[in-house]
Amino acid sequence: MILSVINQKGGVGKTTTAVNLAAALAQWGHPTLLVDLDPQGNATSGCGVSASDYGGPSLYEALVAIENARAQNPDGGIIAAPLRPGIAKGPLPLLSVVGASPELAGSEIELASNPRRDGLKQIITELKNDFQFVIVDTPPSLSILTVNSLVAADRLVIPVQCEYYALEGLGQLLRTLEKIRRFLNPNLSVMGLLRTMFDGRVALSGQVSTELEKHFPQLLFKTAIPRNVRLAEAPSYGKPIAMHDKRSIGADAYRRLAVEVMSRAGVAPVKP
Repeated sequence: MILSVINQKGGVGKTTTAVNLAAALAQWGHPTLLVDLDPQGNATSGCGVSASDYGGPSLYEALVAIENARAQNPDGGIIAAPLRPGIAKGPLPLLSVVGASPELAGSEIELASNPRRDGLKQIITELKNDFQFVIVDTPPSLSILTVNSLVAADRLVIPVQCEYYALEGLGQLLRTLEKIRRFLNPNLSVMGLLRTMFDGRVALSGQVSTELEKHFPQLLFKTAIPRNVRLAEAPSYGKPIAMHDKRSIGADAYRRLAVEVMSRAGVAPVKP
């Protein structure tokens, strides 16, 4: 299953969720691929992966190769892009990473000529049979790269920070998703909304949480990701929270989230 972790608003815990959800699913025994589609490369560095860890082609090169091949044969079907040699080993045995690079930002120009926005889908199609889950970390904007992730995805995980402006942004995002379903990916659906940076001591967190429960009772994950110092510092060590401090409340929250994701995906944990 391909899950895109998306929110057009920055600073909502999107990359933190992509990295730690991928790590938790791998710990539950499922081969998982984390695809860093954000040119900033924070998910890549958050897994302790650098450019020297994968031999290429890079994600940027694979996307451009697909567009070049399509330009030469516009009526062709699925175009294979040999990204497999560019997959790096992640920090856990069942976690693999497709890293990002600054050059990825330049792919916006090349991808603009493809109205189907299916370059990433073509790449992942070649890889998805090797993994139970593919987790895509998206840029914090509705860019061409982000639309590519929506076309490639089966389901969406939407982190929502527990503050007022996050609710406004959520409404805009859901309207955009409806357009994607109508024109580019009719099978796309939202797996769940995830409350992030939740602090039960702050009244606003509780109020926003209550509003989400009221308006999206079926979509809202039961798990809320708390504010947690150990979770916030884990990326600076290049580790998911499960490796940085497996006993922290942040690690426990992502383990429980992974259980909910598996349940909604219709699969069971492989490891106890």
